[in-house]
Amino acid sequence: MDRVRPARLQHVAGIGVDRMGSIADASGRDFLRLENLDTDIPPDAAAIERTSSAAGEDAANSYLPFVGQQHLRDVAARHVSALSGVAYTGARNCVISAGGLSGILNALLATVEVGDEVVVTDPTYAGLLNRIRLAGGVPRQVPFVFTPGAPWRLDRDALRAAIGPRTRSMLLMSPSMPCGGVLDRDDWALVAELCVRHDLLLILDSAMERLLFDDRPVIHPASFRGMAERTITVGAASKELRMIGWRVGWTVAPEWLMPDLVAVSLANVVVPVGIAQDAAAVALERSTTTLPPYVAELQRRRDAVASQLEGLPFGLPAGGWSMLLRVSDFGWNGATMSERLLDQGVCATGMVGWGSTHGADYIRFVFANEPVDRLLSLGSRVRAALRP
Repeated sequence: MDRVRPARLQHVAGIGVDRMGSIADASGRDFLRLENLDTDIPPDAAAIERTSSAAGEDAANSYLPFVGQQHLRDVAARHVSALSGVAYTGARNCVISAGGLSGILNALLATVEVGDEVVVTDPTYAGLLNRIRLAGGVPRQVPFVFTPGAPWRLDRDALRAAIGPRTRSMLLMSPSMPCGGVLDRDDWALVAELCVRHDLLLILDSAMERLLFDDRPVIHPASFRGMAERTITVGAASKELRMIGWRVGWTVAPEWLMPDLVAVSLANVVVPVGIAQDAAAVALERSTTTLPPYVAELQRRRDAVASQLEGLPFGLPAGGWSMLLRVSDFGWNGATMSERLLDQGVCATGMVGWGSTHGADYIRFVFANEPVDRLLSLGSRVRAALRP
């Protein structure tokens, strides 16, 4: 059948993760699973118990309320208020989404006109770039500064230069996926300055905002002057709460934006399954005490991978779940290196389509899904794959 592909799909590409996961699943081999943003550490037991009990409740077997269950909206609003210092409420400022990425797409559809530019970092998760394009926007990527063996840094001059007449908003994530780059207070101050000066919105992907290493503080951009009225915070239960399969997200935003955010949500996926929502609320409420041990374990894994890759051109993540290695220094690209690593029993994803400056030259290692003792074999496997 002959058909014309819709223009909105012209630059929408695959993210590679699904293909690598399928290869590993079908192989029957005991791969080091470093390709996908999964984790082997289970969610809070209280969240699992609440999911089980909700499955037998009539109220949970419902689409209603269309904006999300009130308990979860209240908990999410209080959570963002505590981090930002802004007085949000569930009733006025929060809508629930079927996962964080659904919330990101809803925010883009509610705020971006066709042809508007949206500033993002380079590298950035290809799924975020694809959603900008689906909404009719144009990603404008600002590269991080890469120094082998050191944390990624925001290029502030490049950020200033990225603002043009068609710029509508910024879509930022800290720690950034996939590189683990973290914006510091001066970075966020510049973001706030530019947003206020140019009347831009900020869509904050906060899925990993508390997964910070080396005692870095959480800095919420809505706390800066002039930002509370222009910041849309999109959170998720997947990364911090380890509830990946629950597919629960929340959007907290200024009241003036809520009618459009709700309208898009009702026209898109509406809410996640009812049995998942209160469990996410329970986990989020308890996360101030349950999260620190998990962050400590992620940092141990980060350090193990860094030790294994010592002397190679990797970027040290300051937070998050993953680390990038620049394989172009050895004559390979990320896609080829991904195939070569399979021969070494490692499943990892190349970064084609994730960045212009920091894209095809890199491979990504997700360290959230393998314990330290298994990660200690990574270095020899990577070096074997790098050899001509």
